[in-house]
Amino acid sequence: MTFEIEIGETVRTVTVQRKGPVLQVTVDGRAQIVDARRVGDATLSLLLAPGGDAAARSVDVSVVAGRTSGGYDVHVGGRTIPVQVRVAGAYRHQRTVVSAIGSGPQRVVAPMPGKIVRVLVTPGEVVTARQGLVVVEAMKMENELRAARDGQVRAVSVVEGQLVEAGAVLVVIE
Repeated sequence: MTFEIEIGETVRTVTVQRKGPVLQVTVDGRAQIVDARRVGDATLSLLLAPGGDAAARSVDVSVVAGRTSGGYDVHVGGRTIPVQVRVAGAYRHQRTVVSAIGSGPQRVVAPMPGKIVRVLVTPGEVVTARQGLVVVEAMKMENELRAARDGQVRAVSVVEGQLVEAGAVLVVIE
């Protein structure tokens, strides 16, 4: 699967392919083998093998859902790096959605294909900015999608256990 990962103003294209027990991760055309093991709820231990004569190295990474749909805080090497993750090709569409967040109904969409683990709201419920709405499991990680602003839930389009595609509307808030 191919993603666009935005770090500040830089957008990287990342492709992840399973190769037996490991992953081949290609970032902007440069591939490396990654052996990823879950060591906590949000923490992964990664063994990175860049190929050639370079030595493999181990990195522990924690990933926590951020303030916006598709946003994450990545904790690595004592630093916290806010990132946005989108399915490749969605970059321009997401920029438009983010710029329009202040007006009209807020449509919370699946940032990538996944499974609905929990639905945290019901139609008619009043929600506040940053309140959790839906938990989606994607790539073996649970991601809580949150409200961008205060409002009232107009519609919930999913149920727990449902599989969703990237871009599927999950919740609408007025």
